[in-house]
Amino acid sequence: MGDHWTMGTRRGTNLPRMGDFNQSVILEAIRQSGEGLSRIELAAATGLSAQTVTNITRRLLEDGFIREAGRTINGPGKPRVTLRLNADSRFAVGVHLDPALMTFVLLDLSGEVVRRLSVRTPAKDPRRIVEAMAATIDALIEESGVDRTRIAGVGVAAPGPLDAEKGTVIDPPKLLGWHRVPLRAVLAEATGLPVVLEKDTTSAAVGELWTRRGSAGDSFVFVYLGTGIGAAVARDGEAIPGSTRNMGEVGHIMVDPDGPPCSCGSRGCVEVVCTPQAIVEHAERVGVFQDDREVSDVAAVDERFSQLCERASHGEAPALAVLRQAAVHTSVLTAVLTNMLDVDRVVFGGPFWSRLSDVYLREIPALLERASATRAVRPLPVDGTVVGDDVGAVGAACVVLDSVLSPRASDLLLDR
Repeated sequence: MGDHWTMGTRRGTNLPRMGDFNQSVILEAIRQSGEGLSRIELAAATGLSAQTVTNITRRLLEDGFIREAGRTINGPGKPRVTLRLNADSRFAVGVHLDPALMTFVLLDLSGEVVRRLSVRTPAKDPRRIVEAMAATIDALIEESGVDRTRIAGVGVAAPGPLDAEKGTVIDPPKLLGWHRVPLRAVLAEATGLPVVLEKDTTSAAVGELWTRRGSAGDSFVFVYLGTGIGAAVARDGEAIPGSTRNMGEVGHIMVDPDGPPCSCGSRGCVEVVCTPQAIVEHAERVGVFQDDREVSDVAAVDERFSQLCERASHGEAPALAVLRQAAVHTSVLTAVLTNMLDVDRVVFGGPFWSRLSDVYLREIPALLERASATRAVRPLPVDGTVVGDDVGAVGAACVVLDSVLSPRASDLLLDR
């Protein structure tokens, strides 16, 4: 067991003044273990001295973050006390702001979803949306019965671009009227809780990291299929946010030079080829739907997209052909990202993923392998998210929990 956790757990440091970082290392090791670890196993997994582990675990027990969960006898000497995460010690709220639907989750410290709510996103007026957001957060907490003092904060996953320093949302393509909305400050005032604002794509990658207990050196590209298409990158167990926290704006990467014209002046960009609205418009052009109306509002696109995927699942050739073509275009985007970033694997997810997963997982792996620059070196696995359609909201809550639990290399900078 010790070898397993040494492979997957961040190492601590025995340098002085590293208490907070080491505390995070130990908490994260206990969380990832699932069943808990003894102090001896913690020392082996983290590289910390036995005395450091003893001191930190004593403090964590006193603060209620962990608990003793039985003793095991393993050879001669004193029985080992198993230490487990006290999941009910802290909670976090996650919100996914999507133009069509707002999703809310309450997570405990282990990352488990305790409660979930979703509401239709009101008309695009930012004030109404924030009011609905705050009211639903209150309802989520109240219905869960969780003491509000145990809520570490609210994480909001929003479409970019964002001004992370000011906590504002800047003109996202599908949220008309959202010009520099100070979402973080307004929502914090409305709820009385700390608020962090993160891009939906980055949030999704954080949620995947929290839920899929992989190696500490794991790297992947997360291709996010929402109302818009985005991407995120994780390396060495952390999501890479970018200099302005706007990593993954891929909407104007060209994937089909003969595709429809794009507002940027080019043709066949991701925005006009790979998004649900673009896929629906393609289906309408080739006669998949009986009527000749063209839908454009997000609710109508969502409904028609579901109909398209349902027909494809029943083997209707025209619908299936549309989704296969979308898979080809998405594989071009994915190959651009993986060839540039040299990651270990690809993960697909987002609110529209589950409807596309059957077709995309049949089509994309082989397409990606042919386009992969490293195919002679290693395979490039392609998976769907382990989190589900709520990955944006779950990831936003995990961003909050991350600040409580997860060790970061930046914490190792000594005071000068």
